[in-house]
Amino acid sequence: MASEGLTALLTGSLIRGMTTLTDADALEGLRDALGLLKDREQVAERLLASSAKHSFDPDEELDWDAPFEDGKWFWPPELVSLYDTPMWRRMSEEQRILLSRHEAAALASLGIWFEIILMQLLVRHIYDKAATSAHVRYALTEIEDECRHSKMFARLIARGGTPLYPVSRAHQNMGRLFKTVSTTPGSFTATLLGEEVLDWMQRLTFPDDRVQPLVRGVTRIHVVEEARHVRYAREELRRQMVTAPRWSQEFTRVTSGEFARVFSVAFVNPEVYRNVGLDRREAMAQVQASGHRREVMQTGAKRLTDFLDDIGVLRGVGRRLWKSSGLLA
Repeated sequence: MASEGLTALLTGSLIRGMTTLTDADALEGLRDALGLLKDREQVAERLLASSAKHSFDPDEELDWDAPFEDGKWFWPPELVSLYDTPMWRRMSEEQRILLSRHEAAALASLGIWFEIILMQLLVRHIYDKAATSAHVRYALTEIEDECRHSKMFARLIARGGTPLYPVSRAHQNMGRLFKTVSTTPGSFTATLLGEEVLDWMQRLTFPDDRVQPLVRGVTRIHVVEEARHVRYAREELRRQMVTAPRWSQEFTRVTSGEFARVFSVAFVNPEVYRNVGLDRREAMAQVQASGHRREVMQTGAKRLTDFLDDIGVLRGVGRRLWKSSGLLA
């Protein structure tokens, strides 16, 4: 649940005004700890060219009617939340695979939630920018991608015969507040948080022949197209952390840390345990105590946290919040 302090910060940002990027910000010579920033239009043109060559229609690309294969997982076992816990060791192979089926559905449900928020953040980002620019054209292209991804994830959930796993009401309301009042750098930081850990897991999933072919196909499409989204968000966040006012930079540090805490909780939906016949409370306790699970989440987040550290996001209170999330060692 969002803290009162975070709610006050979010609401206060409406009073101080939103961060906008003017043409003056695009002047050559902008630099951060990673070096010179690339020209925004050139980056967008390259991403548009890549989109034209490597975009997919999941309805046509994937065989949705093929039966699931007996004995195959729906998520790599090492990435299932209970892996290597005492409860896992007591479970039958059939029950472990069933849990992977429900966790894959829960992650797809989480992905839909993130992507619907992301689409709204992108629309807000380009609202006052030149519609003829490559930067805006790519943002619109990314929104197209995210629409297809959300439909693809929804179809995967339905095909798997599991329930939809919505986030908690508190997280739903927090997302509604965030997408309404987020500053531009805060939006792109949250975007990367929502994309990069799941992307790391999917890069392990799509080449894994222990996993159902349909799941591998879904993750392959998502990985290829999300690589462009991550590039776009990283380049824009670097620019924003150089050009945004100091209050906005600090606001980004604090809110990103708080959302890292939300993300680490939302990544495991406790209803999956009830639906596969496990004790929900005991399962959650074992996940929280699992050194393997902590290592998985920190490894999955490391590329992102290293990047955020380099560009000055992981400082002060924000860094302490990231540590408390369990995503930063």
